Amino acid sequence: MTVIWKPEVFQGSGKTKNYFEGWYYKLVSKDEKNAYAIILGISLTGNSKSHAFIMILDARKQKLYSQEYPLNEFFADKNSFKIKIGRNSFSKNHIHIEMNQESNIITAELNFQNITPWPVTLLSPGVMGWYRFIPFMECYHGVLSFNHTISGLIEINNEKIDLTNGRGYMEKDWGSSMPSSWIWMQTNHFNEDNVSLFGSIAKIPWLHNYFTGYIFGLFYKGQLYKFTTYNGSELTELMVSKEKIKIKLENKNYQLKIEALRTEGVDLPAPKMGEMISKVNESLKSEINLELIDKKINKTIFSGNGKNSGLEFVGDTDELINGLRL
Repeated sequence: MTVIWKPEVFQGSGKTKNYFEGWYYKLVSKDEKNAYAIILGISLTGNSKSHAFIMILDARKQKLYSQEYPLNEFFADKNSFKIKIGRNSFSKNHIHIEMNQESNIITAELNFQNITPWPVTLLSPGVMGWYRFIPFMECYHGVLSFNHTISGLIEINNEKIDLTNGRGYMEKDWGSSMPSSWIWMQTNHFNEDNVSLFGSIAKIPWLHNYFTGYIFGLFYKGQLYKFTTYNGSELTELMVSKEKIKIKLENKNYQLKIEALRTEGVDLPAPKMGEMISKVNESLKSEINLELIDKKINKTIFSGNGKNSGLEFVGDTDELINGLRL
């Protein structure tokens, strides 16, 4: 039970089928010319298709490097965020990579400082709030760091990229399947330092029906502004087109307006009943414009344009809107 309050730790002990768990690192170089997503995890299908995996998305080249590993090469510490896959190791503060993927040779030695996680409390163990205590949900989520600094190098086919003084983000998902429809966004590249936005809207199966759940957090000047289903916030506007996504959220004190501009991404494998057979298109080059308003004094607290934004949209927009009953 203690792992409930440690979302970064492996949650799948005892699982053998219909289960996945994945950790996600987003890394952007200081000059913002290079951006990567490093994704690692485990896919448990109950048969010979079960495996561990590492995926590296290179946004500049719009290319995905992916390698599967047998389950006996996957190790997860029971009490802390320490994962080993083959000769590769991952934690909240460090990545070590030695991959030989077909004709591609990838190495990395990266360190992270000033990790800033979504707060964990006794009654709200992370980004999902009290929903984390509900068993048998399709998918669980954790935000492990809104924003942190990077030091070190990644090398792909003899091209070395120095990520020192770049910015990172870290999260994870686990469960049986990713939602059939969802929107996900993240950026921590604004004109002001130490500003980070994470947001997700998803179809949540519930008692033979479903509802649309949402979790948004804006970290600004050391304060986390939460707009979530479980804290009584309302999603009052959702519009999705090929070019943009517009969202408006409100709680009793604040209003958050978001306009995300979509750009071309790369298709990544995603889990369905533990098996990596679905697809999600992810961009690391999108832009997110946002405005945070204090409703009590009708004043804009922060507005800005977030660059190098991660953005995903999967499934049926109408399904999400119907689940909101706007």
